[in-house]
Amino acid sequence: MNRSFRLLEGGSRLPLVLNKFFFTQHLDDEEEIKMVVHKHWLLGIKSLWLPSLVFIAVWSLLYFARTKYIVYGISVSSLGVALWWMRNFMDYYLDAWVITNKGVIDLAWHGWFHRTSARVLYSDIQGIEYEVKGIFGTLIGYGEVSLEKISTGGTISMEYVKSPRKVEALVLVCMEAYMHKKNLKDATTVQGILAEFVASTMQKRAAEENVKNMVPPKKKPPVKQ
Repeated sequence: MNRSFRLLEGGSRLPLVLNKFFFTQHLDDEEEIKMVVHKHWLLGIKSLWLPSLVFIAVWSLLYFARTKYIVYGISVSSLGVALWWMRNFMDYYLDAWVITNKGVIDLAWHGWFHRTSARVLYSDIQGIEYEVKGIFGTLIGYGEVSLEKISTGGTISMEYVKSPRKVEALVLVCMEAYMHKKNLKDATTVQGILAEFVASTMQKRAAEENVKNMVPPKKKPPVKQ
């Protein structure tokens, strides 16, 4: 079993640790993560700034605490805010595409006890495209990336993807490498089947020849005069 994660050039260690912790469980044997695609980081900040501000405000109340009951109340409140912050973080971070050497895994986090995962192999991808719309998308550099499936004719997509052109290019490169490897494997398999067929045919013919050689020729009846 070989499940690995590559640190892309210029990448930081913290996302590597988080991605390895959250996403390697979705990998098959001999599968390697090339990239984890999230929505633009500004959306993460948008979902986390309010619980972060409330958490700081709750703990700042300790300065005015006069009794232990107020301290207990602040502790319970901070725990609730921490869960709120974690819930928003998971909702942002675990809605992702995991691009591997075998395909694309579409992950969605709907709650603490509800997650979905859909895998699309490169052999099932009809095409990939991206679209950048609006002023903010053009200036900030985010867009929508879509994959079209051969099997169902449907599409899977992710909005607000940072640098969608790079994501498209990476998927195309991985798909080309996967199909090349698959074609070589299929060719090797066909060669093996043909070799087994030829060997079996030759063995069968040799056995038939041996049987013929072991059977004595029939004697001709004497000619009546």
